[in-house]
Amino acid sequence: MKRMLFAGAVALTAATPAFAADLPQPAAPPPQAPAAYIPPAPPIYNWGGVYVGLNGGYGFGNSNWGDPVDSGDFSISGGLVGGTIGANFQTGQFVYGIEADGDWSDIKGSSTPSAATAFCTAATFFPCTYQTSNDWLATVRGRVGYAFDRVLLYATAGGAFGNVKAMETDATGSGSSSSTEFGWAAGAGVEYALTDSITAKVEYLFVDLSSGSCTPTCLGTVTTTAPVSFDASLIRGGLNFKFGGF
Repeated sequence: MKRMLFAGAVALTAATPAFAADLPQPAAPPPQAPAAYIPPAPPIYNWGGVYVGLNGGYGFGNSNWGDPVDSGDFSISGGLVGGTIGANFQTGQFVYGIEADGDWSDIKGSSTPSAATAFCTAATFFPCTYQTSNDWLATVRGRVGYAFDRVLLYATAGGAFGNVKAMETDATGSGSSSSTEFGWAAGAGVEYALTDSITAKVEYLFVDLSSGSCTPTCLGTVTTTAPVSFDASLIRGGLNFKFGGF
């Protein structure tokens, strides 16, 4: 009996591998798809830093000579070109800073009123021509803006100063006077980063200087002084070079 049991066990052990070989094999796992490539996000442009640059454009506006001339408003216009220096600071998408510029200016205009104008009624003076001109103009302004990566939209306001030159010409000859006047400037613009260091901008500024004057020497009289107003809209473009960032 023992021999029979032993023989059966040996036969069962020998048959087990063959039986296992006949069983269905588990399916191989599906091939894994390669991980999708996610490119790194481009760096956000940093507007912070000190910059210098060039600007140029065109100005147009009005001047008016007051009593005793009473010229009424007349147009002034001309080109301007100069340099810029400034500094920006950035917090998140908000950019704020200070900017100063100084421009050579050829903004000017003249008026030749009729003989009915009070100062020109005297035959010795008629005809009269009044000219207002600006040879140089500078501003110091704060700027605040919002950056869309390499695009910056900004508003700006601050002080302005420049010369206001008045010249009167009549039948007796001509005279002139010039003074440095202070005022204010405000506007807005858009700036774009062409490279990490070079930016380009287009801006609008309104400049209003306090009145200059045409003195008695200018008018050819002993006691008369005429106030001379100056205000202009400036449309300028510029290129800036930025040093580093902070």
